[in-house]
Amino acid sequence: MKSRRSSFRHPDLPKNDLGYTRRDYEGGDSTLCAGCGHDSISNAIIQACYELCLEPHRVVKMSGIGCSSKTPAYFLGKSHGFNSVHGRMPSIATGANLANRDLLYLGVSGDGDTASIGMGQFVHIARRNLNMTYIVMNNGCYGLTKGQDSATTDRGSSSRKGQPNPFESIDLCELAIALGAGFVARGFSGDKAQLVPLLKAAMSHRGFSMVDVISPCVTFNNTATSTKSYQWVRDHIDATSTFDFIPPRQEITTEYEPGTTQAVTFHDGSVFHLHKSDDSHNVTTRRAAIDALELQREKGHLLTGILHLNETLEDTHEILKTTDTPLNILTEKQLCPGDKALQELIETYR
Repeated sequence: MKSRRSSFRHPDLPKNDLGYTRRDYEGGDSTLCAGCGHDSISNAIIQACYELCLEPHRVVKMSGIGCSSKTPAYFLGKSHGFNSVHGRMPSIATGANLANRDLLYLGVSGDGDTASIGMGQFVHIARRNLNMTYIVMNNGCYGLTKGQDSATTDRGSSSRKGQPNPFESIDLCELAIALGAGFVARGFSGDKAQLVPLLKAAMSHRGFSMVDVISPCVTFNNTATSTKSYQWVRDHIDATSTFDFIPPRQEITTEYEPGTTQAVTFHDGSVFHLHKSDDSHNVTTRRAAIDALELQREKGHLLTGILHLNETLEDTHEILKTTDTPLNILTEKQLCPGDKALQELIETYR
């Protein structure tokens, strides 16, 4: 089923600081099933980019194969894009990032594309701390091939046609934290108020940021027996905190419930306000983040929000000490400085 948006737009649509309207961040019409959670995530990405005042031509969209990997066609129609083969988006993103570090890399993947065939590549892109935002549209099934269980399907969970899953599931958030990712969050496609600031914070983080978004499949995995269904998530969701994200030079007024608020300043000067309740975990330590996830798992709850945040880590370019100038604009003289420079380099390894 194709979801078509109206071609009519009000001539006086509000514009962001760069003069773009929200429509400038849209893409083509969605061909996903009506009600698919992936479309809600696409709209959240559009809203986040609009509010961050990103220049569309400075964004690169990467994807693999699956329902989730079709979505880059539905947002940021004026940005660069590359649809790779199944599970191989991380290596394509790595090559592009190393060639041009000045662009914002936005990877979109699914639970099958990431947790199964692409697991090896996901593991290494996380531990190398590549500067990109990696969004997992997690519906716990293979929607394009009629709803088989994926590696993130919870044990005992059952889709519309299947038997209860007998295998343990992979928690991609726990895995990313264990691998040393500096920004790990989980959201729900049906909670736009939480998801948009999560995406804004992830896109502003320097290094690898991963957002796992539970996104129910309305065709194959939205029954009462599925832990990825709309009703189950709404009945079992538990947020780490309430928060807002404030980009540089943009004034936003927020109101918080009684309690404490922790402000985290990102490398670009933007501020992330985390409002903690009494039982919130310390998101800056890996051990506390994993403990919090396991505690909620034992209770049968789904923990959303910022799960782990570390602003002190070096990204791939800093680790490898690459040039500040993007490789794709270096001149031939800079790339081939001559025999003398080569010999001097060789001597450093003797």
